[in-house]
Amino acid sequence: MVKMHATPTAALLDPQGKLGHLYDAKTTPQMIVIDPAGKIAYDGAIDSVESADQSDIKRADNYVNDALTAALAGKPIAVNHTRPYGCSVKYAN
Repeated sequence: MVKMHATPTAALLDPQGKLGHLYDAKTTPQMIVIDPAGKIAYDGAIDSVESADQSDIKRADNYVNDALTAALAGKPIAVNHTRPYGCSVKYAN
């Protein structure tokens, strides 16, 4: 993380791809929100705009934020699945 100048609050390393396969991860990034019971509450793209341009963030609907906000408020998640976009995940096996 230091080498990449990243400061996440948490990082999950999955060199064998066990969790990636378990959750059927196909792209990076692919966002998966897991509820306290271990069930998938949201699976898909981080937002509605397929772009890496930071200026597009303002016009995007952040699906992950929407899912977390609804879940924490005890409400149903309106959009619980979208098509993720990004580079494909390359598994060793």
